[in-house]
Amino acid sequence: MIKQGPMYFRKSWIASLLVCALAIFALYLQSRTPRPQVERPKSGGTLRLRTFTLNPFKPEFDPAGGAHVFILNQLYDGLVRLDKNLSPVGALADYWMISDDGRTYTFFLRKGVKFHHGRELEAEDVKFSLERLVHKETKGAYYQFLTSKVVGAQEYRDGKAAEVVGFKVRDEYTFEIQWKSPYVSALYLLSMDFCKILPRDLVQSQGRGFFQKPSGTGPFKFAHWLRSPRLDIIGVRLERNNDYFPKRPYLEAIEFSPAYTPEDFLDEKVDIIPYTSENLAGRDIQVLEGETFTTAFLMMSCHLAPLNNPSVRRAVSLAIDKKEIAKAAFRLDTNPQVTDNFIPPRLPGFYPAQTKEGSNLEEAKKILLQEGFSGESSFPRLTLFLQEDGRDSDQRIYEVLKEQLAGLGISLRLREYRSWEEIRSPKDPYLVLLHWSLDFPDPENIALPLFCSSAVLNQSLLHYSNPRLDELTKAAEVEQSRTGRIALFHKIEGLLKADMPAVPLFSRQHRLALQAYVRGVKPPPLGFFYLDAKDVWLDK
Repeated sequence: MIKQGPMYFRKSWIASLLVCALAIFALYLQSRTPRPQVERPKSGGTLRLRTFTLNPFKPEFDPAGGAHVFILNQLYDGLVRLDKNLSPVGALADYWMISDDGRTYTFFLRKGVKFHHGRELEAEDVKFSLERLVHKETKGAYYQFLTSKVVGAQEYRDGKAAEVVGFKVRDEYTFEIQWKSPYVSALYLLSMDFCKILPRDLVQSQGRGFFQKPSGTGPFKFAHWLRSPRLDIIGVRLERNNDYFPKRPYLEAIEFSPAYTPEDFLDEKVDIIPYTSENLAGRDIQVLEGETFTTAFLMMSCHLAPLNNPSVRRAVSLAIDKKEIAKAAFRLDTNPQVTDNFIPPRLPGFYPAQTKEGSNLEEAKKILLQEGFSGESSFPRLTLFLQEDGRDSDQRIYEVLKEQLAGLGISLRLREYRSWEEIRSPKDPYLVLLHWSLDFPDPENIALPLFCSSAVLNQSLLHYSNPRLDELTKAAEVEQSRTGRIALFHKIEGLLKADMPAVPLFSRQHRLALQAYVRGVKPPPLGFFYLDAKDVWLDK
């Protein structure tokens, strides 16, 4: 055994003391190092926003149609909502159950949720609100999403039944929907702004007047109209709902109007405005870009020669330089992004086209030559239909298209339309510039209304028919597996690229200018129309 002497213990004690001293010194240095400050949201203040669209302000907030989506989402809630990943999460519904066959959805409502006028939310309000969408007297076209899918909805709309039998109130806090067949995208549909829940008592007693001073369950409640010096209504003021069920908003109020100007923003009288003025450049402001689910399509008259030939339609598409089209469509508040996809790649399970063809004028000429079009057999003149009072950029798109198609030997003329009925009559081939926004984030909302042979819009603009596409769309409507359903829509995308009944041109990104003191704004996955104002606060 080796014995340790006194010197060993003395050295060990000194080493331990040195370690302790170093540890104490390290803690001292740590205490002197500044820690990053965590921003704590401040309560109060009025957020002033200019409207996000060029549409005139409508002093009526009816979810069934025509109202500003941003305002609807502040006043009302639906059964469910979509999170930042486009996944359905609970709103007025605390949770839900889906039957094994996928045809029955049972929603269990949050207890204690109150409308702005004080009455508690009940399952009868849910039944009333959804039945109202189906009723013939309700404005808007959203009924078609329910009549084709909910048991008894078509009979109710036709006046053959006193209620929609597929909407059932099980008890005060339990509501059930019975679908005709399994419907995987039901929650996406129910999350949209047109499926907001209204108080049945006030709507029944006040009629249309209710929507001029509405009551919902949302984070903000109607306060009063904003008026011009001549007392014209030019906007609306909403005030905080202190009883909002997840948490009350930070802001005291929101004022929303199309009358606000870039000059008002520069004077800090307005907090958020579309980025529409070059005067905003170089200022101490925030600029946010947000994606949208709006795609510009060049629709073709598939029933009129020579555009009834898929090869000819492909030649036309190859003659189009989408980058130049996107440049023509550019505005300070809108940044077009070229796309080759019919179904938006931002939808869960989809992706951008792997091979981008671009324009190929020589290949387009070769195809037309093979189809019998040469100097002796000229291509008939095409008409481009633009919506009357549409975007200024649409006129610029026409000029670019006219020049590009001239390189293929095709002349193009312009005609404006006010309704689809005006496009039914032409006997000569035509094109239509269509800006299509998804009613709800699902590929069905592209395939069914635009390209199914039975769809009203298709019958008005395209007259396109592919039995295989119709079969795939019907199969997707009843497919319970999300993976299997996505695979069906990938096949639909392939058919559309082969047939080319339309040319996808670009999708849109919107730009907003925010004052430097505005906090908590996150670009919503569906676009700035769905801005979540309850998380916004002002660092003044």
